[in-house]
Amino acid sequence: PRSPRSERLFVEMADRMASEGWREAGYEFLCIDDCWMAPTRDGQGRLRADPRRFPGGIRRLADYVHSKGLKLGIYSDVGEKTCAGFPGSYGHYELDARTFASWGVDLLKFDGCSSGSPERLAEGYRRMSLALNKTGRSIVYACEWPFYLRPMQQPNYTEIKQYCNHWRNFYDVYDSWNSIKSILEWTALHQDSIVKIAGPGGWNDPDMASSVTRRSFVFLSQLVIGNFGLSWDQSVTQMAMWAIMAAPLFMSNDLRRISPEAKCLLQNKEVIAINQDPLGRQGYRILKDKTFELWERPLSGRAYAVAVLNQQEIGGPQNFTFSLTFLGSGLACNPACSVRQVLPASRDWGVYSWISSLSVEVNPTGTVLLKV
Repeated sequence: PRSPRSERLFVEMADRMASEGWREAGYEFLCIDDCWMAPTRDGQGRLRADPRRFPGGIRRLADYVHSKGLKLGIYSDVGEKTCAGFPGSYGHYELDARTFASWGVDLLKFDGCSSGSPERLAEGYRRMSLALNKTGRSIVYACEWPFYLRPMQQPNYTEIKQYCNHWRNFYDVYDSWNSIKSILEWTALHQDSIVKIAGPGGWNDPDMASSVTRRSFVFLSQLVIGNFGLSWDQSVTQMAMWAIMAAPLFMSNDLRRISPEAKCLLQNKEVIAINQDPLGRQGYRILKDKTFELWERPLSGRAYAVAVLNQQEIGGPQNFTFSLTFLGSGLACNPACSVRQVLPASRDWGVYSWISSLSVEVNPTGTVLLKV
């Protein structure tokens, strides 16, 4: 028989998260993506784990993950089949919610393959939300509702936020600069409709995908930092911009093989504090000038996170100069403010008056993240 590769992999990841500072940094969910299931439901119609890869079942894995002070996420689909062709939850929403709760699951990623009409898609997402709440267990509900709805009609984000804790807006993220770049551009182009709805209890998820190591089916993915497709500057850009966008931070990487530099970036307390700021406002692009973009995010304590992104892909570092009156509709620095650089390295820039200009040197495909 095949070895329990998947169960062992998750146990090893839980051990790493607990022993190498990930849990303390705030990464508390260990998430299983598609393909964890047996090909058919059991005699009572319940989902069950593939017995070869999860010989102890999901309950045993959840107990182990919880013993490490972590939480377990799982995957299902609103339609009749998952994206990989395993049993979906259509027609079984209440039963599946009860099953997940009985296993001790803490998060459900609910995909949208084989979902049919927009009405059936919406009905499925609503019903699973109500079913999860009915279990009495606190389960984070990660929807893909707007992504699958958008080709057919405009998503109603007010309704989606009533039912979901975060929701996917764009195509799968890949371990490439083109993927990161396209996500940022889509977000900026749609910011008028998506930024205002984000806040405590409900967040825009710029992307979602299954694991980079496809055979292992490890994480929901957001941050592809720590793999091989991004340069250092591009990794800094992803970390900075996901913090600006108030995006849920899920890693998709192998924690057994991650470089010390990538680990340091992913565990950067100042960046994570911006991402997790209690005000819960999502950031937005305020200026695009040739290859440069200027983004801001209002923070608690009348502060702002500011990102200067250089989209240039060739050549050396370039300077971008902007007036502080651009920030916070002119109020961020009135009458004066302190400026601290967070990325690529942490250092204080001092105090500036309201009418001052900042000159920022940014590497190609890099970002300088500031706190003002």
